[in-house]
Amino acid sequence: MSETERERPLLQASEERAYEETEKVLIVGIDEEEDADYGDELGGNSPKFSWKKLWLFTGPGFLMSIAFLDPGNLESDLQAGAIAGYSLIWLLMWATAIGLLIQLLSARLGVATGRHLAELCREEYPTWARMVLWIMAEIALIGADIQEVIGSAIAIKILSNGLVPLWAGVVITALDCFIFLFLENYGIRKLEAVFAILIATMALAFAWMFGQTKPSGTELLVGALVPKLSSRTIKQAVGIVGCIIMPHNVFLHSALVQSREVDPKKRFRVKEALKYYSIESTGALAVSFIINVFVTTVFAKSFYGTDIADTIGLANAGQYLQDKYGGGFFPILYIWAIGVLAAGQSSTITGTYAGQFIMGGFLNLKMKKWVRALITRSCAIIPTMIVALVFDSSDSMLDELNEWLNVLQSVQIPFAVIPLLCLVSNEQIMGSFKIQPLVQTISWIVAALVIAINGYLMVDFFSGAARSLVLLVPVIMFAVAYVMFVLYLISRGLTYTPWQLVASQKETQRDDDE
Repeated sequence: MSETERERPLLQASEERAYEETEKVLIVGIDEEEDADYGDELGGNSPKFSWKKLWLFTGPGFLMSIAFLDPGNLESDLQAGAIAGYSLIWLLMWATAIGLLIQLLSARLGVATGRHLAELCREEYPTWARMVLWIMAEIALIGADIQEVIGSAIAIKILSNGLVPLWAGVVITALDCFIFLFLENYGIRKLEAVFAILIATMALAFAWMFGQTKPSGTELLVGALVPKLSSRTIKQAVGIVGCIIMPHNVFLHSALVQSREVDPKKRFRVKEALKYYSIESTGALAVSFIINVFVTTVFAKSFYGTDIADTIGLANAGQYLQDKYGGGFFPILYIWAIGVLAAGQSSTITGTYAGQFIMGGFLNLKMKKWVRALITRSCAIIPTMIVALVFDSSDSMLDELNEWLNVLQSVQIPFAVIPLLCLVSNEQIMGSFKIQPLVQTISWIVAALVIAINGYLMVDFFSGAARSLVLLVPVIMFAVAYVMFVLYLISRGLTYTPWQLVASQKETQRDDDE
């Protein structure tokens, strides 16, 4: 055993962890008899499927799925429906499948190592690279949080008939971190139950809208099964892919799975946890896909081919629906606002959660949760308040801001996905649970595809924004630094594992000789 490996247990004991042992959910069946039956490290068999265990493992995947339903995704859905009709539903389906693959790898990392992505990045990267990754993760989180908080504030403004201005809605939404802390004191299962209610609220609201507008089932099916893309809809297509994978969500899921009591030293327990988390995450993202389809098809049926299709955004979408379908006993404007509010509130709480894990993991800060939540919340609320005050009177400016924030998320994606793929491919870190060569190949192809698509979005956006020499120079400098750092992350992943394995083998041989 190397000196580093001997020191690691001592280091881990003093580190900030995602969950204390007393906070974790105990999984039934963990007893000496079951350990004796299934604890063969060579065979690695896992216990038979249990609905009760699936229920106990259910929760982290649904918290993770909130990022697929945040206000930024809803805006991408409605714009795709209004401008491209039903033609991009196939892309939404495949983008969700890509998101599922990335999130399953994130869960695998957390379960197999007992540590989350931010913690492992702190250990495995030099200080300068670790700090860059941390700053990028924080910027991505702040950008996502601005979208989520503004979405909630818009919904509150609608529900109050305009009496509550955007900035006041931001203040109200900012208080949700205290709700989060209050619920967390009663256990992780209570917090997960609240998210289940919010997801159900979204599902009911958008399903009601789907029923009221009656989109074409045939066109929906064709849109899901027949790939179609045109030059007019390329921007919406890129937006769908860009919104699906949220950088902070990759960090979040690797930490959430540690809320269950799983002994990483017992191979069959890890296999069992991965099985149930895979089922749960697949179910959660299936639900999120259905909700996203509801939103896309409602706006495809209502506004595709109309003169106002290009002008619809999150802030005015409800009013456009109201103008088209009228009031009624349950005005569609308020149903829309309720769905957006549930999306915004749930995503801001998970954003606070992710911020705690990111800050604690990268910096190893041992502080009370309410202090860290307050710091995390302040980092997002202050810029959001500025945005609310500046853009309160202009829906078009809010939509333009949303485009900037989507680009910001696209910029950050490699800094979460590449370290994840490098770590889950590393045998020294993952042991027998490292992903196999075929899965590695597929994962890297998928990551390259996502990075390329988001790269197209960035190039398209900045080529239009940087029209003067004053702006062009810093954009080029940023692009060069960006590409160099991405190449560094990739090259480190390609060379890191063999070097570590050789060093480990030499160290083991020296220990055996001694």
